[in-house]
Amino acid sequence: MEPLLQGKRGLILGVSNRRSLGWQVASVAAGQGATLMLTYQNERFARRVQGLVQKCENMKEVYTAACDATCYDEVDALFSSVADNLGGLDFLVHCWAYAPPEALQERFADITWEDYRLAQQISSHSLTEVARRAHRLMEDGGSILTLTYYGSQKVMPGYNAMGVAKASLEATVRYLACDMGPDGIRVNALSAGPVNTLSARGVPDFLKMLKEHKKDSPLRRNVEPEEIGKAAVFLLSPWSSAVTGEVLYVDAGYNIMG
Repeated sequence: MEPLLQGKRGLILGVSNRRSLGWQVASVAAGQGATLMLTYQNERFARRVQGLVQKCENMKEVYTAACDATCYDEVDALFSSVADNLGGLDFLVHCWAYAPPEALQERFADITWEDYRLAQQISSHSLTEVARRAHRLMEDGGSILTLTYYGSQKVMPGYNAMGVAKASLEATVRYLACDMGPDGIRVNALSAGPVNTLSARGVPDFLKMLKEHKKDSPLRRNVEPEEIGKAAVFLLSPWSSAVTGEVLYVDAGYNIMG
């Protein structure tokens, strides 16, 4: 059987290290035949991400670039580079997410406007910014995917501003799906269960969250990082051609429990 993403060109935003969900998606997508461009936040991450690419046997056609989600000049330069190096785009994976530590640790009612604004800009509105630019490069349609978390639906202690940003992100997915559907572009979100990533460790009591998730989920286990990558590739591939505007939970069933 031909690989699911054979001949497809993809941009994955927000790879930081081998534990990051962006890297999990990238490694599975490359194994399924995709040509990729990966971004990292700044030059501090350059050597780390480029080292991952060099060590991965599947990564034969991969470009890397720095891009700060808050700098729209860098975002414009990135999409120019995508056009030059890939010649167009078939899919985009949005893994940008951030909230200042105070916006996670303080009561939600006490979060400052500046911290709230920054969480929304990076974690939610940036999807609209990159989707609009990707749209121009998806001449034959395509797939846009972002990553969310159940804290968008239920109050999770220590998630605070990020939970509200993820709720905004999921609403953004639905509106973008409606806008871009006539041009054959699908927009979806993948809601992953807790995975031990660098950003997740910034959530207070994260290790306790992992234990509770394992105890209460129907499968009685936590999610493996590669499972996130596999589900993402399904949503990026032609196998999900009639799926858009949806949130796919990949969390060992945790979200169904009362």
